[in-house]
Amino acid sequence: MEISTLATYHCLAFVWYFFVAYSIVYIRTEERPSEVFLYGGQWKYLTVLNLILQAVFYGVSFLADMLRLIKKLRCAKCIISSRDLLFSVLAFPVSTFVCISFWTLYSYNRELVYPRSLDRVIPFWLNHAMHTAVLPFALLEILALPHRYPAKRKGLILLGFVAFLYISWVLWIYSVTGEWVYPLFALFSPPGLAAFFAGSLAVIVSFYNFGEFLNRMIWGDSIVILDHKWRSK
Repeated sequence: MEISTLATYHCLAFVWYFFVAYSIVYIRTEERPSEVFLYGGQWKYLTVLNLILQAVFYGVSFLADMLRLIKKLRCAKCIISSRDLLFSVLAFPVSTFVCISFWTLYSYNRELVYPRSLDRVIPFWLNHAMHTAVLPFALLEILALPHRYPAKRKGLILLGFVAFLYISWVLWIYSVTGEWVYPLFALFSPPGLAAFFAGSLAVIVSFYNFGEFLNRMIWGDSIVILDHKWRSK
């Protein structure tokens, strides 16, 4: 794909995610269901944090494209490394996890993850923008251009660290409010909840590996060639 086309795509994706994140973050206070938006507000939900993550990723991607267009290759090299790290370790596995886990649990019992009270304040389109469209965007990004994945150990350590931070945030909110971020968690005993978190981590790690597999399957040796090209500049 031409750099100018990539720049247009990344710019539009950034604007889209910024708009979606703005739409959910700035729901009017009087419209928020009291049982949902307690301590931590929207910032306790992985879905909302993922929207911010995707906006940051596409903003960085657009910046990298513009630097390449104006021939600032030394700066572009650094930004591209950050872009690839963001995508491989966070943007792809988290968006895939959000989409698949949400709709799996929603199909089983929506009250566990998305209470009906939210239907009054979150439009149908916004629900799908947050929970459905994130996966096609992630897949399209893999199809659009190759990404250089970090060493497996480094990638998994970074992913595990971010997962640890989010789980710590969830547990902190429970310790302060006595309420779980998602009603699903109340169904588990402490050992069961630990097993659930461990299982979720295993699932998101599998999505990391799946993204790496797709990237290599689609782009193959071009990843190595691209890496050599940038290292030689």
